[in-house]
Amino acid sequence: MSVRRYLDVHVLQTVPPSNVNRDDAGSPKQAIYGGARRARVSSQAWKRATRTAFAERAPKADLATRTQRISDLLTRRLATAHGVSEQDAVRISNALLKQLGIKPSKNNAEKTSYLLFFGYSQLDAIAEAVGARAGAWTALDDDALGKAVEEVDVKKILGSGHPVDVALFGRMVADIPNLNVDAACQVAHALSTHPVEIEFDYYTAVDDENTRENTGAGMIGTIEFNSATLYRYATLGLSQLETNLGGIEAVPDAVELFVDSFARSIPSGHANSFAHRTLPSLVAVIAREDQPVNLVSAFEKPVISRAGVLDESARRLADELTNAAINWGQRPTQTLACYNADHEDLRLAFGSSRPFPALLADLKRFTADWLTGDATR
Repeated sequence: MSVRRYLDVHVLQTVPPSNVNRDDAGSPKQAIYGGARRARVSSQAWKRATRTAFAERAPKADLATRTQRISDLLTRRLATAHGVSEQDAVRISNALLKQLGIKPSKNNAEKTSYLLFFGYSQLDAIAEAVGARAGAWTALDDDALGKAVEEVDVKKILGSGHPVDVALFGRMVADIPNLNVDAACQVAHALSTHPVEIEFDYYTAVDDENTRENTGAGMIGTIEFNSATLYRYATLGLSQLETNLGGIEAVPDAVELFVDSFARSIPSGHANSFAHRTLPSLVAVIAREDQPVNLVSAFEKPVISRAGVLDESARRLADELTNAAINWGQRPTQTLACYNADHEDLRLAFGSSRPFPALLADLKRFTADWLTGDATR
């Protein structure tokens, strides 16, 4: 029986008046939880923000892209690497990708019918596998070219050597099940720890060229917003991450990259209007060998306070972790935390606070030792 290893990431973060993730009507997303209306930020929005943050912390060549334009990207690589014309590169690219059986978009034949998530390095590998054969292939007709490109196993290349973001977030291709990658990471919808009401910002824009006789606003409008202390949660399955990355060597770096990016990132909706970017007030990373545990139950009874909700939210989170260990026997293998508040119950639940860079360094060392069986409990 394989050892189960999970890393749970718990975050408390206060966001000022903002609309970081809106619904189809432009309103900040919400959810009813514990009988109260809460602010909500979807898991998709925060995963996107996390993936975007990867680009600031890792070389682009080591990352992935999600696009309908895989043919364009491969065409450029073939033309550059093998010196064939753009027209010939397009023919070879289309023939190679035809192996995947992905249908073209109904509105644009140059795009695939849906977004495909793959690594830049995987495209480079396809172009490299073509090698010197590219020149000879340009002289073939379409039928002969279709048979010739079968020498390059595109499915196999896209099915291995996954970059960290594909390994973490997975890939689902309905038409080609053997291209699917099970995600090693799950991200919950962020919820406010307290009730929230939507407010409205009424704004006007002045026409700078108005004369004294031509007064009034050039434009008026409204933006909906709220403010909230959010509880955010994600979990990493290290066994799946190891499988997706092809070994344990790359796992500690992937864990560090994810936790750093997840903690520091924030969705950018209406960022120019609200400048809402903040840093978390609490980050706790908890290693488990039983199962992932979302601690959102700490806030089923909403925090009510006129003197701030963050401190009480932190205490409730600490109590929930402690109670889970006592009542369910689910004691963490390791807990690493960075937090602003100074309460004894936080120290008892999370251990001493450490600066976030130190937390990341300790987490990377612990993960490497844990995977090799050398971690100290």
